[in-house]
Amino acid sequence: MMVAVATDSSTPSNDKPRRARRTRMTGAERRQQLLEIGRTLFAAKGFEGTSVEEIAAKAGVSKPVVYEHFGGKEGLYAVVVDREMGRLLDMVTGSLTAGHPRELCEQAAFALLDYIEEYTDGFRILVRDSPIPQSTGSFASLISDIATQVEDILGREFKSRGFDPKLAPLYAQALVGMVALTGQWWLDVRKPKKAEVAAHLVNLAWHGLDGLEPKPRLIGHRKN
Repeated sequence: MMVAVATDSSTPSNDKPRRARRTRMTGAERRQQLLEIGRTLFAAKGFEGTSVEEIAAKAGVSKPVVYEHFGGKEGLYAVVVDREMGRLLDMVTGSLTAGHPRELCEQAAFALLDYIEEYTDGFRILVRDSPIPQSTGSFASLISDIATQVEDILGREFKSRGFDPKLAPLYAQALVGMVALTGQWWLDVRKPKKAEVAAHLVNLAWHGLDGLEPKPRLIGHRKN
């Protein structure tokens, strides 16, 4: 027969409290963590206002870890910018699927506004002038890349209507630049709603000032 023996709770125990084990990140996981932290800080404070010390502290690592992965703040910033440029370019070019030129304009406008809405921090970083001369790109170069995609579409439309297709690059830059600058404004105000902004952008682009519709409408399937 077993007898329960009471123990004095005041008696110190030889068992030391176990420390919670910290899961060690892989190199790829640590790199991704530093990219996400850097992206957030660069968006909020800019390149100059962000320090390696702050990035390391947010990640719970020492400064040498940041240098090990990116060579410093400049390297981290360049990778963040490169990723955001690739994401935005893919979203815009991947959206151009319609056959009607007006709906293509709508799709391009929606793609940029979608990016601003879903990846606000990334857009804030892109629209700032890069402080790094060796940076992989700039917002201006990104807009030029997108305009090149639109240029081919406009060129075909110009030719079918008897216009000079050599003017397509000019109009492509004007259209994409108009959407991009409007996007910078909408980034903070967020009014009117995204679909309404897209409708007004296409209204101006499609009709010109002389042919503006008083209540522009969207002809594609996107309504929000």
